[in-house]
Amino acid sequence: MTTPSFLPALTGKTAIITGSTQGLGADIARVLAACGAAVVIVGRNEQAGAEIVHELQSQGAKALHCATDIQDDAQIDECIERTLDAFGRIDILVNNACSYDDNGVDSTREQWHRTLGVNLVSAAIFAQKVLRHMQRGSCIVNLGSTGGKFGAAGRALYPASKAAMLQFTKNLAVSIAPQGIRAVAVSPAWTWSPSVERFSNNSRPVADAVASQFHPLGRVGDGAEIGQAVAFVASDAASWITGVDIPVDGGFSILGPDQGLSPRTWFERANEK
Repeated sequence: MTTPSFLPALTGKTAIITGSTQGLGADIARVLAACGAAVVIVGRNEQAGAEIVHELQSQGAKALHCATDIQDDAQIDECIERTLDAFGRIDILVNNACSYDDNGVDSTREQWHRTLGVNLVSAAIFAQKVLRHMQRGSCIVNLGSTGGKFGAAGRALYPASKAAMLQFTKNLAVSIAPQGIRAVAVSPAWTWSPSVERFSNNSRPVADAVASQFHPLGRVGDGAEIGQAVAFVASDAASWITGVDIPVDGGFSILGPDQGLSPRTWFERANEK
């Protein structure tokens, strides 16, 4: 598998990507593999994991699937051991696994515990365990979200978990800096993924049309675009970057409530009604 000229080289590195049997996680794994990394696909779906591994191996990449429940410490340990047995090292951890179970203020205690357990606590524990095996120059990439930065009616659990992930990244970065290891967050906005596919009835034009109202670049993002940002921050090319959040959001986070339009435009619209 040849590394595209616009991507950083990750040859010789090993990356673990949680929640990577489908969607954004799988797209991130594809990009990291294209950059030369050996990739470990983490997710409980055995068939989907095997299919991703077969796809990557057929393109010349080194890949392994670990059917891991990241809320089980023993299974995380087993995943790390299998990774070391297969590839001998761990250089990159991408905490991508995520639960979207969210009924806003009506969410139950069980929903709160599960969502925070998957989205935040399991990411922290995976990082804690993998750090014991990382060397200087390694990097932990935490997937944040624009959802963790702004208010949204009807949601509570997912935004809270992502806001906490951004803060955890800062604290983690300071803690592990003396070891020469970095921690960086990457925050997407709307990305073409299983959830957006469902909302749009699997119509990319519909998704882009709706997203154009909130993303200055006029569309939803592609998983590969998020993967390219992850590849960069995890590479030696980003060796002086740590503890920050990298928005990969088509301009979503630069807009205020006025959606980038002047007061004149809003009043003109109101007067036309």
